[in-house]
Amino acid sequence: MDPDASGRNQGAGYSDGVTGSPDAPDAPEMDADGRAPVDAEAGTDTSESTESSEPPKKKRGAFREAAILVAIALVLYYVMLTFIARPYLIPSESMEPTLHGCAGCVGDRIMVDKVTYRFSSPEPGDVIVFKGPPAWDIGYKSIRSSSAPIRWVENALSFIGFVPPDENDLVKRVIAVGGQTVECRATTGLTVDGKKLHEPYLDVNTMMADPAIYPCLGNEFGPVTVPQGRLWVMGDNRTHSADSRAHCTNQPADAQRGLLCTGDPMAGTVPVSNVIGKARFIAWPPGRWGGVSSINPQTAQ
Repeated sequence: MDPDASGRNQGAGYSDGVTGSPDAPDAPEMDADGRAPVDAEAGTDTSESTESSEPPKKKRGAFREAAILVAIALVLYYVMLTFIARPYLIPSESMEPTLHGCAGCVGDRIMVDKVTYRFSSPEPGDVIVFKGPPAWDIGYKSIRSSSAPIRWVENALSFIGFVPPDENDLVKRVIAVGGQTVECRATTGLTVDGKKLHEPYLDVNTMMADPAIYPCLGNEFGPVTVPQGRLWVMGDNRTHSADSRAHCTNQPADAQRGLLCTGDPMAGTVPVSNVIGKARFIAWPPGRWGGVSSINPQTAQ
């Protein structure tokens, strides 16, 4: 045998054994685009899986962001209501024509400044919202529903200012402050420390009475010296206002002759600590937009 032929045959056999051995795995078949097929059990195309999972994540992220923004807005709104300003609904006609309101109807909604009195005290002429003292709560009825679920919703809405609080909140004008003496006589009219007041906010047609003819617009009263830290308040609709005159105590002998408020001055006055804030402007209805006058009746300014 030709040794060269034998060597060539052995080399060919070795080469065939390595490159074409029956035990070697076949090369993967390619698809029409030249890509290897993906084994369904081994896994799927990661790029397609990522794309299909992105939309739900985006939706969840958007929902979470919206919820956070709403929560922040509610917290800021509550902080504003608690420390800065708050809307109040006028429930009665006692402050006509300055503020409109009536029982069973929609009155003015005013914005009450809760910051001013943190740094100063109420002054004569200020229109204030205050929590009625105990003596003023007689006859007050809860504005909450008798249904427990509805009452719960009302309390929740009140917490963020959409429903009035369930308390006897009143609005009146400050006439005299601690240390001042208020009095009304038919011969002198309403006075503070002996000086007649100038009250341009009173309206003859609203009160259906003329101060020039009926100077006290009701019974004569006083003199009442307002205790320190307290206020004497009255409504602008003087003949339709249950104010300090209606809650003060009377000496029986004086009351028999029509003279009121000559007893203990505490019951008819309002603690400064009960003041919620100062009425600044009318926020609703739009036709009534404007500031709330705070003319000092003692100085006409």
